[in-house]
Amino acid sequence: MTNLLLIAAGGAIGAVSRHLTGQAFLRAVGPDWPYGTFAVNVIGGLVMGGFIGWLAQAGRADANELRAFFAVGILGGFTTFSAFSLDVVVMIERRAYGDAIGYVLASVILSILALFAGLMIARRLFA
Repeated sequence: MTNLLLIAAGGAIGAVSRHLTGQAFLRAVGPDWPYGTFAVNVIGGLVMGGFIGWLAQAGRADANELRAFFAVGILGGFTTFSAFSLDVVVMIERRAYGDAIGYVLASVILSILALFAGLMIARRLFA
């Protein structure tokens, strides 16, 4: 039960953070491309890599609780693959096929690379 409460609390923080990030990007660069969704997925990958890398090195007794709160809760609420999927479908329905393909490739590749970068940073900082 404790982990569920940690996940719920973290999820609320992550979802609100995702919304605020999306709004900030919408105001800054406009609605022509889903920059906010793209940003949270790449940022989320980087932070997830750093967090998991740190957690693996830290040897903390509360690792399961930290993972539930931060990785599953906050980052699970912050990253947006369901929103990402909707963005792609909207682009396809608008016949913006090039944008859709570019968005899919850039999101997936950069999110994975960002996670690797986060792991490498954490391994160097916390090893």
